[in-house]
Amino acid sequence: MTTEPKSPSRASTAKPETLGEYGRKAVVASSIGYALDGFDLLILSFALGGIIADLHLSTPQAGSLTTITLLGAVTGGVVFGLLSDRFGRVRVLTWSVIVFAVFTGLSALAVGFWDLACYRFIAGIGIGGEFGIGMTLAAEAVPARLRARATSYVGVGFQLGVLAAALASPWIIGSFGWRGLFVVGAFPAIFAVVLRKRLHESPKFLEKKAEPKTGPSPVRLLLADRRTIRITVAIVVLTTVQNFGYFGIMTWLPSYLSNQFGYGLTKSSLWTAATVLGMLAGVVLFGHLADRIGRRRTFWIFQLSAATSVLVYSQLSTPWALLVGGAVMGACANGMIGGYGALIAELYPTGARATAQNVLFNIGRGLGGFAPVLIALVASANGFPFALGLLSGIYVLAFCAMFVIPERRGVELA
Repeated sequence: MTTEPKSPSRASTAKPETLGEYGRKAVVASSIGYALDGFDLLILSFALGGIIADLHLSTPQAGSLTTITLLGAVTGGVVFGLLSDRFGRVRVLTWSVIVFAVFTGLSALAVGFWDLACYRFIAGIGIGGEFGIGMTLAAEAVPARLRARATSYVGVGFQLGVLAAALASPWIIGSFGWRGLFVVGAFPAIFAVVLRKRLHESPKFLEKKAEPKTGPSPVRLLLADRRTIRITVAIVVLTTVQNFGYFGIMTWLPSYLSNQFGYGLTKSSLWTAATVLGMLAGVVLFGHLADRIGRRRTFWIFQLSAATSVLVYSQLSTPWALLVGGAVMGACANGMIGGYGALIAELYPTGARATAQNVLFNIGRGLGGFAPVLIALVASANGFPFALGLLSGIYVLAFCAMFVIPERRGVELA
C-alpha cells in the first residue's frame, strides 16, 4: 500500500510549528523552577567547608547532606508527581517551590548535623517535585517535533541555577558566611506566587481531567505489563547513572580543585563555572540532536563521550587542561539531562506522565545521591583522581540500558 505524496503547494504554504505563546511561557516558567533547584543543590557544595568547620562535622557526614537532600527528593518526586497528575501541573509546581524555599531558608538556622539533615530532607521533598512537573509541563505545551529542544531548555535552567550558585557563593560566603547562602535560597517562594498568577494549566492535562476517571492509578501504569516494566527499569538505570555521575562530580569538584591543586575558593568557583558552562552547552546540543537524529542515537553518543571525558579529566593536572577538560566533561556527562523530559513524556500517558517523570527521575536522584558519600570513601583511600576515574564505567551501563527503550521521536502524546 502506498501513500499519496503531499501537494507541493500545501507543503510550501504550511507554517512551521513554533513554541507558541503558551509554550514559551510554560518552558520559561519550568526553566526558572528548575534553575532554583540547581541553585539550591550547588550552594550546599560550596557551603560544606563552612558547615564542617562551624558544626564540627566529619567528611562523610558532610557528604551525606547531599545524599539526604536527594533522598527527600525521591519522596517528593512520588508525592508531587501523584498530586500533579491529579490537581494540575502549575498548581503543584507552585506548592513544591514553596516547600523547598521555606526549608532551604530554615537551613540557615541549623545548630548541628541532625537538625540540618532534617531541613535538607524536607527541602529535598520540594526539590523532588520540580524536575518532573516542569518537564511534563514543557513537553505537553509544545509541538512534537520541538519536544526535546523544549525539555532541553528546561535543563538549561538547572545549569543556569548552578552557574549562578558557582559565581555568587564565594561573595555571599565572604560577606555573610555559609548561612547567608541558605537565606538567599528562601527567595524562590516569591517566584512561586508569580508563577501561580501568570500561567494557566496545561491544555493536555485539562483534556485528560475532563474525561471520566477510569483505569489503574498512575503508579500502576508505570508497571502495566512486562514491556512497560522493562522500559521503567531501563529508565531508572539511565537516571541513576545520570545523577550518580553529576553529583559525584559536582559535589566534590570545588574541594578536588582546592585540595589537589591548591586552588582558592574564587579560582575553584571559576573552574567549576567552566564545567557548568560546558554542561549548559551540552544540554542545548543534546536537545537539538535528539529532535534531528532521534533519542536513542543521541543518548548513545553522549554516553560514550561521557565515559571517555570523565576518565581523561581524572588524569589532567595543568590549569588550562583542567579548565577546557572540565567544560568538555560537563558537556558530555550532563548534556543528557536535556533529553529525559522528552524521552519519559513519550513513553507514558498523560494520566501518569508527571508521576513517571518525578518518580523515575527521583529514584535515580536518590540512588545517585549516594555518589558523594561513595566518592568520599574511595577518595579517602585512593585519592580523588582515582575516584573520578572510576565514574567513567557507569556510563557503559546506561549505554546498554538504552537498547531496551523504544525510539518515539515525533509521536503525539497519548
